[in-house]
Amino acid sequence: MLRTTINSLSAHKLRTALSVLGILIGVASVIAMISVGQGATYDIRSRVESLGADLVTVSPAFRVGRAGVASTQITETFTLELADELSKAPAVRDVVPVIQTNGTIKYRDRNLQTTLMGVTPAYPSVVNYPVARGRFFSTQDLESYAKVLVLGSEVAQQLFPDEDPLGKEVVLERAGTRFLFTIIGVMTSKGQLGFGQYDNRVYLPVTTVARRITGDRTVNFYNLRVASADQVDEAIAQVEFILSRRISNPEDYRVRAQQDIIETVNQNAITMTFLLGGIAAIALLVGGIGIMNILLVSVVERTREIGIRKALGAKHRDILWQFLTESVFVSTLGGVMGLLMGVGVAALIASFSRWPLIIPSYAIFLALGFSLTVGLIFGVYPAARAARLDPVEALRYE
Repeated sequence: MLRTTINSLSAHKLRTALSVLGILIGVASVIAMISVGQGATYDIRSRVESLGADLVTVSPAFRVGRAGVASTQITETFTLELADELSKAPAVRDVVPVIQTNGTIKYRDRNLQTTLMGVTPAYPSVVNYPVARGRFFSTQDLESYAKVLVLGSEVAQQLFPDEDPLGKEVVLERAGTRFLFTIIGVMTSKGQLGFGQYDNRVYLPVTTVARRITGDRTVNFYNLRVASADQVDEAIAQVEFILSRRISNPEDYRVRAQQDIIETVNQNAITMTFLLGGIAAIALLVGGIGIMNILLVSVVERTREIGIRKALGAKHRDILWQFLTESVFVSTLGGVMGLLMGVGVAALIASFSRWPLIIPSYAIFLALGFSLTVGLIFGVYPAARAARLDPVEALRYE
């Protein structure tokens, strides 16, 4: 039966190649899309987890405008003084108030639009973001409103491609006002995390930003490091209690744990994997329909052959199995080739995107199993149609 199948498929190479191509594309799409989804999810999850499961973020929420009153934020309450109150929570180890604004950093003939981040000396330990060269600013720098700054790795690379930035003086310009700052450190490369790009930022003492640059002691948000990972819920309850004494409406602020973000990423990963896999499954379905159509054409073209076989004693099940074997052979061949191509495409995308190549075992079994099932399902009707042919009528065909 297998030898007959190979001879039959070899006699119509173009038709067989088109059938194999349909399944190949479907299986390759399933493997590549699931791998891309898993790799991207792993990359996002690892970046979020790099901040630590014991990180809590406190930020103002947007207030809905009504009766002609514009929508505003509860920014007046979020001040440097509130950071001191939050730090008194027993389950909170460190609190970093963050003032975020935009500005231009200039050195000689180079300038770069960047994000200015006013933070405290505890910032590197709170967000797990160490200094690569030099040092971060100290408590003394914070208290003296020192004009020092630390560069993100990409900012340092763009402004100082051929020289060491440590000790260099740069100009910060914001809202038409210029300030002279000294570079004391360069951060490690952290990359993209959510909507934030750590490497494209410049880090300054929060008091310097509040007094010398913005002239405003309100902050954008707070990063809190909990005393231990198992005290996250307790810390959130204590922080919400402190905020409730200043802000009556709990909807005016958000307290979110890093663990919640990690769980959200995992849930989105499951949804994205199913979505990508479903899209690829459609390609497999189309390939199966292609196999059925080609086999139907094959039945018509081989009517005399079928009549001769039945006249020589071939039974109903023999003809049925002959065409089913051809269908399964084509789908299996396409599945194996599609698996190899899918792995290659996934590896290529992973190398360009710089995330790990992840091909779950279930994706391999799913793709190959689905391709085999497609061959069986879409081969049944043509096989049954061939098996039902009357030998006398088949011999008289053409």
